[in-house]
Formats: sequence, structure tokens, C-alpha cells
Amino acid sequence: MSFAAVSQLAVCCPGGSRSMKTVHDTSVQSHDSDLTDPVGRIALFGLILVLTLLLAGAKLLAQDTPGSSRGVLRPIVGAYVPTGDQRDFLKDAVLVGAQAAWNANANLSVTGSFGWAPSKDKITPGDQTVDAFQYDVGLELRPSIPTLAHTTPFIGGGIGGRTYSYRDYSVDSKTNFDGYGALGFDVISGPIDIRVEGRDYVSRFQPLTGGGDTKTRNDLALFAGLGWRF
Repeated sequence: MSFAAVSQLAVCCPGGSRSMKTVHDTSVQSHDSDLTDPVGRIALFGLILVLTLLLAGAKLLAQDTPGSSRGVLRPIVGAYVPTGDQRDFLKDAVLVGAQAAWNANANLSVTGSFGWAPSKDKITPGDQTVDAFQYDVGLELRPSIPTLAHTTPFIGGGIGGRTYSYRDYSVDSKTNFDGYGALGFDVISGPIDIRVEGRDYVSRFQPLTGGGDTKTRNDLALFAGLGWRF
């Protein structure tokens, strides 16, 4: 390109360098926000939790007799249903997640779970999305013999944590302690495990915006899962 053409381009686009700098700064800011996104960090934590439980179960399996099937890994999908005062704050939402379990014997299992529910805030203006992350560990009790057509019912309970994080609202996320009771059943056919489960959660709750006292909240998780026994 000739010197005259370069000069003419500079005259026509005097703000070109500033525009390029703005685009560059915006790109850097976007990259930085991705690195500090709390939703991504929480999701990664949940994945690490489930994988850790799975590896711990695999280590225990290695000490068992050959041919035994003691571990289960299953993705889950269902519904998150707020109740009581929690329903005044959050809407119903889809629930997705994963479970890893170790069967100590025919009657007792230890199960770790991670779930994510992208709900909506009913109070804050702007149709704000609230990502609710649930992570817990619990015990399950079941009879030794399937009751009907390879179907085994179970009851369970456990403790864990709940994290609420606004997706597009500049408010710090809040994490609270919770516990649950569970009822459900498994249908087992060879290495395949089909689960239907309902959980009733009771949690400590701190308001995400403004002030306010810590309260007790209640909600339900209803889901199904398709697992692989090993």
C-alpha cells in the first residue's frame, strides 16, 4: 500500500486505533469475567465431588471379592419444586445432576449427589435467573430381596450444602447447610439400574440481596436416573 493510501485511510478513520483498543479491552474483560464466574467454579466443584466419591468407591471395590457389583454411577434429571416460603422466592425448575454410590452390603449404601437447578427469582426485578447447586452425601437402607419384578424400594437421609448464585446480577453467591430425607425405588436388570427418587430438603437460608434474618426453608427434588452397576 502506498504512503498516500495509508494517509488517506488514517484521515477517513481517525478513531480506528481507539476502536481497536476498545474491542481489545472488551475482549480482555470478557475473558477475565469467565475466569471469575462463580457458576463455573461451583459446577466444577460438584463434578470433582462426584468423581471423588466414585474413585473412593472404586478403591473399596478393588478390596472386595472378584465378580461382585458394588458401585453405581448415574446421571439424573427431574424437577426442583420450592415449597412454603421458598416458593415465594423461587420458581419451579428443571433439575439435572449425577449420583455416585457404594453399596456396603445388600441393605446399606452410601450415595453422593450433585444437582443443578436454573430457577427464576420472583422478587428481584429483571427476570433474574438464580442457579441453585445442591451437593450432599447420605445413607440408603433397603430390603435384601427385591419385592416385585426386580424392584427394590429404599429410604434414605443425608446432609450437604446448597449454593445460590445469580447468573446476571452483581450479588455474591450464598451457601447454606441443608439436610434431606428420601424415598424411592431401583429397578435392576444386569448392570443396568433405573432409579426413581423423591427428596424433601430442609435448609438454612440467608437472603441473597439486602439484609434479613437467617430462616429455615423447604423444597423438593423429584428425579429419575439411569445407572451403570460395576
